[in-house]
Amino acid sequence: MSNLPKTFDWNRIRAFLATAEQGSLSAAARVLGQTQPTLSRQVAALEDELGIMLFERIGRSLELTQAGLELLDHTRAMGAAADRIALAASGHSHAIEGRVRITASDVFSAHILPPFLHRLRRQAPLLDIDIIAANDIRDLMRREADIAIRHIRPEQPDLIARLVRDASASFYAATSYLDRKGRPATLDDLARHDFISFGDTDEMLGHYLPLGLPLTRDNFRVGSQSGTVAWEFACQGLGIIAMSDEVAQARPGMEQVLPSLAPVSFPIWLTTHRELHTSRRIRLVFDLLADFLAATP
Repeated sequence: MSNLPKTFDWNRIRAFLATAEQGSLSAAARVLGQTQPTLSRQVAALEDELGIMLFERIGRSLELTQAGLELLDHTRAMGAAADRIALAASGHSHAIEGRVRITASDVFSAHILPPFLHRLRRQAPLLDIDIIAANDIRDLMRREADIAIRHIRPEQPDLIARLVRDASASFYAATSYLDRKGRPATLDDLARHDFISFGDTDEMLGHYLPLGLPLTRDNFRVGSQSGTVAWEFACQGLGIIAMSDEVAQARPGMEQVLPSLAPVSFPIWLTTHRELHTSRRIRLVFDLLADFLAATP
């Protein structure tokens, strides 16, 4: 944004960020402990300062404009940094204790989260972290978890969701399998290969067929409800599997199948409940996890 002012009024930034995350001025005012007219004036002042419109009213709700969406990423980073500075300055990050439950898929939990847990242990050694490795969607509203890593945006209005980045997935197989069965050169060649399923096979076919893959249930003779187990089956040479590029490329002995095939992009959403605004331990873990996931290639 070329029209950014040289200085910012943090109260205006905070008002914009709370309104964007809460979806309404009234909800944002409650979170910040302000009156709605005061908050409205702060947001309007920021719009005047920037010379752009940040929100447009749709019915009773506020929707971010494109300019507002662009500013949101920057202000979230500012807000997270301000929280961490406050914690560090008071020495509270090392004193924060209690339990935080994070739910993610079993593959994500096993292959992506360990480096983050090392970092979190150094920053907040008194926290107890429980990783709920589950491929179903746990209900944050019933407090089955505090923070969820999901690939779809939750629809519940009482949840806070942050899109941290887009990831990609491709097809992979073990070198031993490809040496034995041959390396497919075209999509049609895939019809003669074995595939590993995880979860419901018909649901997987529903994702694969629109990509032009000539597959049927006969191609899926081995599978598991566990993504981690299914991935290990593929690594042991039992067939081809769709897997996150980040996970697959870190495993020796695995090759990408049909590298010319465009990878499938999928979002990574970080979600929590409204306690994020009142619980220091959840706020710390949420912000550190958001930074970690955004920086992970």
